[in-house]
Amino acid sequence: MQPLYQDDKDQKKQKLLKEDYPGVLLTNRYIKAISYANKHHKKQARKQTNIPYISHCLAVSSLVLEAGGDEDQTIAGLLHDVAEDCGGEPRLVEINNLFGERVEKIVRGCSDSLTESPEVKAPWKVRKVEHLKKLKQSDPDILLVTGADKTHNARAIVTDLQIIGDEVWNRFNAPKSDIIWYYESVLEILTINQVSKFITKQLNELSLKMKQKM
Repeated sequence: MQPLYQDDKDQKKQKLLKEDYPGVLLTNRYIKAISYANKHHKKQARKQTNIPYISHCLAVSSLVLEAGGDEDQTIAGLLHDVAEDCGGEPRLVEINNLFGERVEKIVRGCSDSLTESPEVKAPWKVRKVEHLKKLKQSDPDILLVTGADKTHNARAIVTDLQIIGDEVWNRFNAPKSDIIWYYESVLEILTINQVSKFITKQLNELSLKMKQKM
């Protein structure tokens, strides 16, 4: 007869294996999405810096994954700005063909403009007000990726505030009070819809830090 303590050891071993095993196994689709995102963003940089824009896409994707997102959501994190900043509706058609309808729907929902040329976007406040209205009706997929996007953007703002101070606000097409209003509005929607606390807790702390620097 097997000793009881052996059962206890086996149970602990199984629990350990389960905890150490990744919840999501990324496939070649993810590698393909990195290449696709880099293709469209490789000549872009973060606002008034020389930081490659793809770094933001990778960071958003990472946050989605850490928050428990699945592969479709994680791929959408990589691609969330492709349609908005790199060609509008034609990019969404490509994304649908390459990565599926669900990924395309998330990217569409994360985009506040779908003009083929970024130069003809509507004014900042107009786009943000309309996007907030859509977010209130959005599904959990879109809210998770949007939350990851805003969290990484807010982190970049707070970091730059610590380094260069209020000069960072000059990078935006809106006053800092409007920027903070927007992030707080997104946070409220995410919180009401019970988006992962991994995202909302960070975004809340970052929003508070932005206000403290006003």
